[in-house]
Order: sequence, then C-alpha cells, then structure tokens
Amino acid sequence: MTEIQTQAAREKQRIIEARSKGTLSLWSAYTRLSGPGWLQSAMTLGGGSLAGSLYLGVLGGFSLLWIQPLAVFLGVVMLAAIAYVTLSCGERPFHAIKNHVNPVLAWGWALATLVANMVWAMPQYALANAVVQQNLLPGVLGEQGPLGSFGGKVAVTAAIFIFATAVTFCHGRESAGVKLYEWLLKGMVMVIVACFVGVVLRLTFAGGGDHAAIQWTSVLAGYIPDVSLFWAPAARYRPLLDQLSEPVRVYWASAIVAKQQDVIFAAVSSAVGINMTFLLPYSILSRGWDREFRGLAVFDLFTGMMIPFIFVTSCVIIASASQFHMRPPAGLLDDRYDVIATSDHPQWGQFDDLLKGRLKAQPESAAPVAPVERLLAATLIKRDAADLSQSLAPLTGHVIADWIFGLGVLGMTVSSITLMMLISGFVICEVFNFPHGGWQHRLGTLAAATGVLGPFIWSGKTLFWLAVPTSVFNYILLPLAYVTFFIMMNSRRLLGDDRPTGGARILWNTLMGVATLLTVIGAVWQAWAKAGVAAVIAISLFLCLVIAGFYFRRPEEE
Repeated sequence: MTEIQTQAAREKQRIIEARSKGTLSLWSAYTRLSGPGWLQSAMTLGGGSLAGSLYLGVLGGFSLLWIQPLAVFLGVVMLAAIAYVTLSCGERPFHAIKNHVNPVLAWGWALATLVANMVWAMPQYALANAVVQQNLLPGVLGEQGPLGSFGGKVAVTAAIFIFATAVTFCHGRESAGVKLYEWLLKGMVMVIVACFVGVVLRLTFAGGGDHAAIQWTSVLAGYIPDVSLFWAPAARYRPLLDQLSEPVRVYWASAIVAKQQDVIFAAVSSAVGINMTFLLPYSILSRGWDREFRGLAVFDLFTGMMIPFIFVTSCVIIASASQFHMRPPAGLLDDRYDVIATSDHPQWGQFDDLLKGRLKAQPESAAPVAPVERLLAATLIKRDAADLSQSLAPLTGHVIADWIFGLGVLGMTVSSITLMMLISGFVICEVFNFPHGGWQHRLGTLAAATGVLGPFIWSGKTLFWLAVPTSVFNYILLPLAYVTFFIMMNSRRLLGDDRPTGGARILWNTLMGVATLLTVIGAVWQAWAKAGVAAVIAISLFLCLVIAGFYFRRPEEE
C-alpha cells in the first residue's frame, strides 16, 4: 500500500468513527481533514478575481456586492456535484464522460479547459507586468526606465515564464525550494488580503478627510440582488443622466451598462472557471479519496472555498467602491467638472476618447457637451495598477500601498500561472492517455505559455483591464462543464445506485438546474453580444455534434 493510500485509509477511518458520534463530531473531523477546497480557493482568489472585484466597486459601488456571493455559491454547487460524481464512480472524469455519457461532451470539456487556460493566462502576465512596471519597479522596468516600456515588458514576462516553468516542472517533488516558493506566494497573498480587510475596518471606524466613512446600510443593501443592473446603470449614475437630453442620456446609459455587463460576467467567470472544474476531480482522486469522502468534499468546498472567497472579494469591492466609485481620477477635473488636466495626464487619452465617442454619436452642434458628461466620462476611465493600488492608501499610505498591492497581485498571478500550466498538463495527459507527471505532462504544461502574449497584445492599453474581456470569453465556455455534470449526476449508467434519489435528487437537480440555466442564459447573451450570428452558428453546430454523440454512444435507453 502506498503512502497516499495509507493516509486515505486513516482519514476514512476517522470519518467513519466521527459519523457514528453525531453531526458535530463529523463536522469537526471534516474541518481537520479539509484540503482540496482550499486549493480551489487559491485558484479562484487570483488576479482575475481581484481585478473583477476592484472593477465591480469602481463601476457599481456597493450595488454589485451580491454578484460574487451568488456566482461562487452556484459555482460551488456545481463543483460539489463534480466531486460527488467523481468519488462515486472512482473514474477520472474525462474517461467517465467519454465512456458513459457522451464523447463530444468529454472532448469539448477538455478542449474548452485547455483553451480557457491559454486565454486566461494572458491577463495574468498582463497584471504581473502592470504591478511591476507601475507599482514595484517603475524607475527600473517602467516606461521611463532604461529598458523602456517594451523592454521592461520583455524582461518581466521572461522572468515570470522561466520561474513558473521551473516551478511547474518540479511539481510533485518534495524539495525545500518548492516549499519556500509556496509559502512565499501564500504570504504575499495573505498580506494583500489582510490589507483590504484593514481598509474596510479603517473606513468603518475612522473615516473622514479624504476617505469617507463606510455607510453600512448601503453596504448591506448591496447584497440584495438587483438584476436591473444587467440593463440599467447603477443608482448613483441616474441623477446625473437625468440632467441630460434624451439622445445624450441614452448614449451614456448604454456606455455604462456595457461596462457593467462586462465586469459582471468577468467577475462571475473568475469566481468559478471551467479550468477549476477540471482541477478539482484530479486533486481529490490524487489524495486517494473514494465515496466515503463525498460529504467531506462538499463540506470542504463550502467552508474552504466559498466562505473565504465571499469575505475577501466583499472587502475588495467595499474598499474599491469607497475610493473610486463616481470619483474622477485625481488632477483631471475640478469641483465644477471643468477639465484641469493636460495631455500629459496618464488618463487623458481615455478621457478624450470617451468624449470624442459621444460627439461622434451625438454631434456638439445638436447637443453641446455638458459638465456632467465630463464627470460621466471620467468615472468610466479604466483604472490601471497605479490607480487601483491606492484602494489600500487609507490604511497604509500611498507609497506602502504600491508595494503591498504590487507584491500581492504578483503572488496571485504567479500562483495562477503555475496552476494553469499544471491543469494544461493534466488535459494533455488525459486526452492522449499519457501518464501524469512524466515528460509528456511537462511539455503539456507549456500550452499555457500563450500567456506571455498578453502584455504585448494589449500594449498601450490598460493592462489590468485585460482580465475583464478574457474572463468574459471564458465565461462563454463555462456552460459546457455545467451541462455535462448535470447530465452525469442524473446518469444511472454512470452512478448506478449512487445516483441521488428522493428529496436529495430534487435538491441536487434544483440547485444544479438553476446554476446551469443561469449560466447558459448568460453565456448565450454574451456570445450574441460579442459575435452575433457567428455565435449562433457555432452553438448550433456544437449542439448537433452533441446530439450525434448521444445517438452513437447510447443506442439503448438507461
């Protein structure tokens, strides 16, 4: 018996003994044995979630606080279903789906996960470049440094790629260097998390001056879902919009809503991505778990992933909303909304482009630019790392905020890059039936090396914002995993007597059905908004392939 099997046998015995003593004893045992849920938490608390939460606060203020809790709850429901199915059948999911459900869904899930990693790795490199060039070492690797902006990006990107590749290739080996790396990343992430919590406490008990105290009645109201924010501007924009003529008001309202939608879907995608649905099954199988661990897996996800995620992202949104929502960048406008900046201002280009867009849609001869429009344009500017780091300023001051924010984001992004590389290796091994951990797995991890293109594809633009459009793209892929595991949870062929029955089946199907339906609706909506008829054609072709897969795979009824 291997060491992993011996450990799993001891853990199983503890669960059986605790179960015989009652619920409290069982939960106590679950708490001590938890693990994969915290791994998922490390995956989801990455640069994408941080960027999404910051932009939720910038655009929606407190009114979008409900997005992240709802997204992660629905995502955890689906991850819990994935864990239940995996531990019940004991098979690696890709092969279980291919052999017992539908080969098209299996291949679609695996390839969509690989594509998601290849796309999602790009904003991780972009975020890392942003904080190094703007927060940590602007005089060395920034735009004014000796290497220039492009040379600085090359240096930062190359260093991160070499480091992440070396760490990934050492995965699974017990070494002091790998342990030190893991602890350093955890330390950097915990510091930035602690600081966002500190900002919320600071603004709660010691507001005033440049930093207004948090109004907790508004914060609590933000946890009440308001679906109108998918098609209407956040509440604090509305009095400004009401001052404008109808055509101009419609233009700015549409611009605000478009950004709100992108940020909402990006945040939902970052909460639980399709690559996380691939990581979880293999992480629990690698621990030697079986059906006796199904309760632990569900408990682990809710306590080790959902609760920390809601707490951390809420603090980030509250801090961001308090500092940025409806506030123009410093030095751009005066109190009367007149422009005081020059073309040297770092946000001048975005500000000027937003006003030019309005004038193109509604010429000034028909509707002169009102002062309130300048405020609207200023609030819609995409903030970058140098701006967003100041969300920590109420606690740490401006200089220390740069360093804490920079190191925290760097830790999050490097951690995410290595995990995406590992998952890509898992995908390659699964689809080609290679052994895990071998040289094929190492080569497979390099599929996520496409991330190095991120800072250069987005050159000259707001690097932090790259997390938003890439997350929206990956959100469109998410329903593939949700639909697949909904089918698996109801498959007697796959689960046999382990398929839920009675009230348990009703509960699972209700929760999974809501999560799947909302995700499908959102994905189709975004696909149509981004690709139009092409998206409809692609979805229709894939559905035809899925139907054919059921027909050829399952000639008889279950």
